[in-house]
Amino acid sequence: MSTPQYHSERTYSYQDYVNLSTEERFELIDGVPYNMSPSPSRRHQQILGQLATEFTFYLRGKTCEALIAPFDVRLFANGKTDDEIRDVVQPDLSVICNPDKLDDKGCKGSPDLIVEILSPSTGKLDRWIKYKLYERAGVREYWLVEPTNSTIEIFTLNEQGRYELHGVYGRGDTVPVGIFEDLAIDLKVIFRD
Repeated sequence: MSTPQYHSERTYSYQDYVNLSTEERFELIDGVPYNMSPSPSRRHQQILGQLATEFTFYLRGKTCEALIAPFDVRLFANGKTDDEIRDVVQPDLSVICNPDKLDDKGCKGSPDLIVEILSPSTGKLDRWIKYKLYERAGVREYWLVEPTNSTIEIFTLNEQGRYELHGVYGRGDTVPVGIFEDLAIDLKVIFRD
C-alpha cells in the first residue's frame, strides 16, 4: 500500500487528489489532506446500509439520488477546473436533487443533505471542521449519526446560512427529513440490533 506524500507547506487541488497513487482514502478541506478512518466498523456499515435503503426506496422515480461513500463531492466547484478545486469530501451518504451536479467523477457542488456516521477517529473532523465546511457550502441539512448511543443530530440551514440544531433523535423516534415534506425515518429500523 502506498502512502500519499503530503507537504505541510502547500495546499492540494482535486487534480492532485486524483493523481496521488494510493489505496489510502483521504479528503481535502481548504486544500489540506485529511486521512479517513480505516475500514468502517460493522455497526457503521449496518447503519449506513439501512439509511441508504430508506432514502433510496423513497427516492425511486424521483429526481433526487442518494449515494454512499466512496463518492467524491467537490464543494465550491462551480466554474472551476480540477486544479482550482480545494475541497473534496466523501460523506457516508449524500442526497443530491440537482442532476446537473452529477457527473462521472461524483458531485460537483453541494448536496442537499449529507450524513456522516461518527467513529472515534472522525469525531472532531465531522463535528467541527466538516460542520463548518458544509455550512459554508450551503448543504441544506446535515446529519451526525452516533452509533454508540444510537442517536442522530440534525442540523438545518437557516435563512442566514447558519446551521441550527433541528433535533436529537434516538432509537424510539421517527425522524422527519427536512428537505422532503413527506419522508420520516423510523430509527428502530436504522438502529436495529
